[in-house]
Amino acid sequence: MDAEHISKNSPHFLQNLLSKVDTNNTDKQFARSLTKFLWFNPINEFEPFFESLGLSPSQLSVLLPRHLMFLSDDHVMLGNFHVLCNYGILHSKMGKMYKEAKEIFGYDYGILALKLQAYEKLGLSKPTVIKLVSCCPSLLIGGVNCEFVKVLERLKELRFENDWIGGYLSGKSTYNWNRMLDNVIFLDKVGYSEEQMRYLFNTDPALLFEGSGKKVNVLFGRILKLGLKMNEIYSLFIQNPTILSVKCIKNLLRAVDFLLVIEMGTEYIASIISNHIQLLGSCTLKGAKTVRRDLKVGRDGLCQIIKEDPLKLFNLASKLKIKSSEQASSQDPSKHQEKTTFLLRLGYMENSDEMTKALKQF
Repeated sequence: MDAEHISKNSPHFLQNLLSKVDTNNTDKQFARSLTKFLWFNPINEFEPFFESLGLSPSQLSVLLPRHLMFLSDDHVMLGNFHVLCNYGILHSKMGKMYKEAKEIFGYDYGILALKLQAYEKLGLSKPTVIKLVSCCPSLLIGGVNCEFVKVLERLKELRFENDWIGGYLSGKSTYNWNRMLDNVIFLDKVGYSEEQMRYLFNTDPALLFEGSGKKVNVLFGRILKLGLKMNEIYSLFIQNPTILSVKCIKNLLRAVDFLLVIEMGTEYIASIISNHIQLLGSCTLKGAKTVRRDLKVGRDGLCQIIKEDPLKLFNLASKLKIKSSEQASSQDPSKHQEKTTFLLRLGYMENSDEMTKALKQF
């Protein structure tokens, strides 16, 4: 079975091998030519083996064991490979596992199976454990990962099922469980209730898993540098809990960059964020150069326009084509009502001057 899988999944190795013998001969001559070549040039069996596990030829040189040519020479590695196969882990995932956590292929008989079972004992199903260790093979080094256990416990406190986490893991990502835990603790410290955190992670899992929640820390640091105090930032987040969705964070960071590019003072930027954080989070802004070119104004001119009326930022720089509230009302009353309802959810007071100004920008 191993030989069949290797032969079907190591195309680069086979192509390289065939390029060294004459393939234009008859079958009998070709077989003789290949046998003669292999007699004087024995192959390193680890090369096609590792390629069949999903590793590229460029990754092989640093991973090939020294002084070994045949797979049977490393029965410990081969034994652990079979443990992972029998557990249900795909061959194509094992190259990443070998590259990132080579130690797990050196365990004595029975140890690797016990480590896999230890994660099942946390209440995780076998399919979730398979996905978990395929994405994060370092979890199988040493004892059960304490940071991962703490993340799992916090998610349980938020009433997530044990296997919820498995639905959002990706083999293309790297996960920092400690940072992920810090992210949850941060939201707790800000003042988010368990229900708010549950809603936030349920509706936008990427906030927790994408970059292990790094974007939340980046946003917090950027706003802090603008001069807002920690308690003011905490208040902004708790009053606008949905602002920490991945899309809103991206829009906010883009808006801050926009205002910095036009050289607006940090005190003005802090004021705009404090008063219009929900709108900033809900709108994707064009680049500052594009807006300046469209308006035919310089940085100072654009900066002055926004200082005089910050809501013009959304009208001038939003990527969406927006109409005035009078146009919307006359053409489609239901649209006007939808926008009013949207602004009410953002925290605007009905019939207030701020509400009127905001509606004019849409």
